[in-house]
Amino acid sequence: MKKLIPILAVLALIATACGAGNAQPTAIPLPTAMATAEGNNPTEEAASGGQAGEERTSSVDGMPQVYVPEGTFRMGGIDPDAQKDERPDHNVTMKAFWIDKLEVTNGMYDICVKAGACDTPQKFNSENRDSYYGNAEFTDFPVVYVTWLQADNYCKWAGRRLPTEAEWEYAARGSDYRIYPWGDDRPDSSRGNFNYFVGDTARVGNYPAGASPFGALDLVGNVNEWVADFYDANYYGQGVTSNPTGPAARSQYFGRVIRGGSYQEALKDVRLSNRGTMIGSDPSATDIYSAEYLGEFSPKVGFRCASD
Repeated sequence: MKKLIPILAVLALIATACGAGNAQPTAIPLPTAMATAEGNNPTEEAASGGQAGEERTSSVDGMPQVYVPEGTFRMGGIDPDAQKDERPDHNVTMKAFWIDKLEVTNGMYDICVKAGACDTPQKFNSENRDSYYGNAEFTDFPVVYVTWLQADNYCKWAGRRLPTEAEWEYAARGSDYRIYPWGDDRPDSSRGNFNYFVGDTARVGNYPAGASPFGALDLVGNVNEWVADFYDANYYGQGVTSNPTGPAARSQYFGRVIRGGSYQEALKDVRLSNRGTMIGSDPSATDIYSAEYLGEFSPKVGFRCASD
């Protein structure tokens, strides 16, 4: 079972020496959130839907979403670095959905907190910044130190939901056999925030060269992302081939899937099929301040939402 395992900083130096860290990203303009702070409002469409990569913008938190049409894709590890829990690779047919173009930011999450619908993150710092959440300098950076339940609550407040693991991978891969969201080219520092190129979170949308076939950004690197599914290392062997939603029952430890890798991950760990797990929240626990109720949280884990 894969966890968030610290990668020695020397790996970044080795990768840079090999030429993997020389390219520079080009930032894109971010939308200005014209949010109502009321939550549960329908998402306003900027496009009618039906075309891959079309966009619409949420009236609740200002999040742009991209349209992922129905289709069939190859799910799982299809490269030499594929791990046991990524096998067997298999065809999966998906219905259409929308997915957030960006990771949910501190600024977006703060709208939910101020509306009284979300609890603040478990910590206000990031890994290397004493002041992060609530600091205007990092408004457009991904929110971190949120539990699975906090992520789930936010998406519901915004009129959306956490994506399934299959939706996340389809949004990252599309219908071909690419290893990374942008294709098969070797990862470098123009494609995403990983391998300690930055050493902490980066502004969302800062790596347009790393876009997926549908235009979603930061799907690998920056922060790992909670998804809806419980984790089972052997789930792919069950042969679910249509809109899989993960195991029907939780593991003993409420393991949830995380996807995408973070700013610390080595290059082989930002392959889009790579799976991770952390302990999710247990809403049935009687003590809402207990470790069982909260589950795990990390400066390397955030989330994005999806909707039908």
